Amino acid sequence: MLNRTSNGQEAEVAQTTETGTTAAEVMAELADLEDPRIRDVNAKHGDDHGVNLGKLRALAKRLKTQQELAGELWGTGDTAARLLALLICRPKAFDRDELDVMLRQAHTPKVQDWLVNYVVKKNPHAEELRVAWFADPDPLVASAAWALTTDRVAKKPEGLDLPGLLDIIEAQMKDAPDRLQWAMNHCLAQIGIEHPEHRARAIGIGERLEVLKDYPTPPNCTSPFAPIWIAEMVNRQDAN
Repeated sequence: MLNRTSNGQEAEVAQTTETGTTAAEVMAELADLEDPRIRDVNAKHGDDHGVNLGKLRALAKRLKTQQELAGELWGTGDTAARLLALLICRPKAFDRDELDVMLRQAHTPKVQDWLVNYVVKKNPHAEELRVAWFADPDPLVASAAWALTTDRVAKKPEGLDLPGLLDIIEAQMKDAPDRLQWAMNHCLAQIGIEHPEHRARAIGIGERLEVLKDYPTPPNCTSPFAPIWIAEMVNRQDAN
């Protein structure tokens, strides 16, 4: 992750931020926040850090926005440090290629999720990246494209081929790798929730494919099985 001067030239990342906080000091603080019990829980979800996210957010709030420090923290490769970097960076400061590289470096679910939701969605290259990532052979990269597509389904569906998206989901979701399958399923549910004209087909696809039908859902949480998810969210909308 590079920092650029006003004339576009690459500038070396400063070792000390304007506030005097160094990356080494932050890494030491993250080490102090490490909790083996949290690490064990996170490991079950594919994440390799043991820092309470509430405490991580509190640290980010104290540090405020610091793009150079964010670059140093991301460069460590440490998951907790990368999550913190995503909270203190300036999302609009990244160019397209930087975000592409960062996504391919984001090997854990939480880092990828925060990168897409907290940074890419706020970046002017978001739509360009969505299109580029959509057909990427790496399922983790493709899952980011589906996450961005789901966001557009809900907020800016103009120009999207919703029937075409349903065609792809119907043909590919059943056998897709886990994270890509989850992202496609979210898009399926969002189409059914937000677009009544496609609701019956979305529910039908979910019922036929049965993806996440048996997913264990805690009490008072919505099942990720698309037909149930769609029905519950539509009922909530109607109640309001």
